[in-house]
This record gives sequence, structure tokens and C-alpha cells, in this order.
Amino acid sequence: VKTSIAGCSFVGRVAVGNRRGLLVPSTTTDPELQHIRNSIPDSVVVQRVEERLSALGNCVVANDYVALIHTDLDRETEDIIADVLGVEVFRQTIAGNALVGSYAVLTNQGGMVHPRTSVEDQEELAALLQVPLVAGTINRGSDVVGAGLVANDWVAFCGLDTTSTEVSVVESIFKIGNRATSVNDMRASLIDTLA
Repeated sequence: VKTSIAGCSFVGRVAVGNRRGLLVPSTTTDPELQHIRNSIPDSVVVQRVEERLSALGNCVVANDYVALIHTDLDRETEDIIADVLGVEVFRQTIAGNALVGSYAVLTNQGGMVHPRTSVEDQEELAALLQVPLVAGTINRGSDVVGAGLVANDWVAFCGLDTTSTEVSVVESIFKIGNRATSVNDMRASLIDTLA
């Protein structure tokens, strides 16, 4: 869907959604809101959110079951996220960064987080989210993975500067295509072939 929000084209940084709902900032104009509602299925609830931290895509990362949110979001916004997206909501940071939507990408298959996220934090987050996580980069080493990667359960799109190694990690963690095997399975297979 080609659209703008508040006249801006960087819609991924200001909107957040899943299969149940889409949240947009209060600055979304009426024509933009109507265009979005007309362009997506009726089963997806589209709602404006009155929030001081209006870049919702930077402040929230969600899949169909769980959302991590910026620690300073309003309690009312937290309730709206839970209701519209139908998810459990947790206030969290990623590698000490409150902008969880900027430093993480999450699907129902897996997630990628800031490269400086400690192993302990990755394990804690993976247990909370109930999906496997990997710390990684996108766009030739950028740690702002949310700005350079968009993924769902079937496909992922990344920036043009993304290296083949980074693409490989994305395909593996998000189980893109028929690559449902893990990096360890691929490594073991390669070692068996060479042996």
C-alpha cells in the first residue's frame, strides 16, 4: 500500500502493526487514514494513537502474540497496543536502548536484535517472546536493524547495502523461503559433505 502518514513517506518508523491491527500516530490525516483503511482487509483494525512519542515504529516491536514497548510510553498507549494488536505487552530495552522498534525486528518465526545485546539478554528476551533470537546487523554493519529490515512470516526486505552474510542470517532466523534449517544445521551439513 503506497501511502504517507502526516505527509511523510517514512511510514514504517511511525506505524506498527500485525495481522490484527495497525496503529498510526495522531498526526495521520483523515484522508491518509481513510486510504489505509480502504487498502487493507476489514478484519485489520486501524487506530490513531494520541502519544507524545509518536514514532510508534521506533517505540514498539510486535508480532502476532507479543509486543515490546518503549519504557516511557503512556499506560493508555500500552492498553491500546494490547487491545488493537491482541498481544501481551512488555516494557523493555534492547541493549540498553529504549527504542525497541529501531533495534529489533520480530516475526512469529524469530527475531533480530541489536548486535551488542548480551547473550543473557537474548536468552531472556527469547524466553519472553517464545521465538528464537539472534543479534545481528543489516546494511553492512548497521545496528539499527529496524530501520534497514522489514520482515513477516513469509518474506523479508532489507536495504541495498546488506551483505550476503547478513542476508543469510536474516533468512535463517526468520525461516524465509524453504530455509527452515538453522545455521548450526547448515554448518553440520557442510562439515559432513567435506568429511
